[in-house]
Parts: sequence; C-alpha cells; structure tokens
Amino acid sequence: MSSSVIDFMLARKSAPIPELNEPAPSDEEIRTMLTIASRVPDHGRLAPWRFILYRGAARDRIGEMLAARAEQREGPLTDGRRQQELARFSRAPLVIGVVSVPRENPKIPQWEMFLSGGAAAMNLVIAANALGYGTNWITNWYSDDEEGRRILGLAPQERVVGFVHIGTFSGDAPERPRPDVDTLYSEWSGPWEA
Repeated sequence: MSSSVIDFMLARKSAPIPELNEPAPSDEEIRTMLTIASRVPDHGRLAPWRFILYRGAARDRIGEMLAARAEQREGPLTDGRRQQELARFSRAPLVIGVVSVPRENPKIPQWEMFLSGGAAAMNLVIAANALGYGTNWITNWYSDDEEGRRILGLAPQERVVGFVHIGTFSGDAPERPRPDVDTLYSEWSGPWEA
C-alpha cells in the first residue's frame, strides 16, 4: 500500500501560522496551486467558489480594518487584543481566501456548492504542501461577520470557506490526536432507527 502520494497524505499536518515565513510562493506557483484547487468535484460545472490573494502591504491594511471592526463589536480593545487583530493577515507572507460563490441552479443545492468550495480549499492546502510550503486553514470571527466579510472583499451573498495561510516552514509541525478511523464507519444494516 505504500506509495509516495499515500505517504505524503498520511504525513500531512498544519504548520503554526506564526512560523510561516518568507519566501512566499511565486506567482507561477500560486497559479499552479489555484489550478489544482480548481480540480475538484463540481456538480454542474458551476465553479461555485473563487480565490482572493492577500499579500504585501494589503495584509497590514486589512489588519487595521479588522482591528477597527473588532473595536466596534467589542468596545475598546486591550493592546494585546488590538495587536492580535492587526496581525491577522500579516503572520504569513501569503493568505488565500477561498470564497463560496452561490449559483442559482434548480437541481444543485447550495450546500453541495459549499462542499465543492471545501474541496477546493483542501486541494489548495495539499498543492501548497506538495510544493514544499507550510499551510494552515482557518476561518475566524470575521468569517461570520457581514462587515468583516465586506472588508475582506466578499460580496453580500458570498461566504468564507476558509483562509489558507501559506509560507516557508522549516520546523516540524506538531502532531495532534487524530480520530480512530475504526469508530467512524460502519456497514449499512438498514434504515436508521432511534
């Protein structure tokens, strides 16, 4: 059962965001990653997702706007809390937002389109890892905040699938407990009964 792809997938881990450093992926590598991210199940060929690149000075500007929004929501922020918001998008050299873009279709439900976006985000993570970069996929409070989504460039009907933080990672990502696969599946034995 051993192959380089299987071994790679079995070893995949998320890197701590503060340890994702320069260099970021090149434009050519980003294009490759987004091409791979787009090769996912997509019922009806709707492409119900899109990507937003956050890099360079834009990351600091976003931090300023998120800190201001957090203060609107929470009241005056402590220095530590303010610094946390200012650094949200500047901890890694590149953040790629994966955005669910709902399409009107009488046969394909919205939840299926959102799942396709999740598959795109996972493919993005795997592609970046395969190119030798560390990644971490998060959402955070601004994903569920209408103004937060607007700040991050989403239209009112769009939703966040995730923000994939990407950079060079030279450490060893910590292992976390993984679920026992044997408890996650069963053989079908008939309709569910309470």
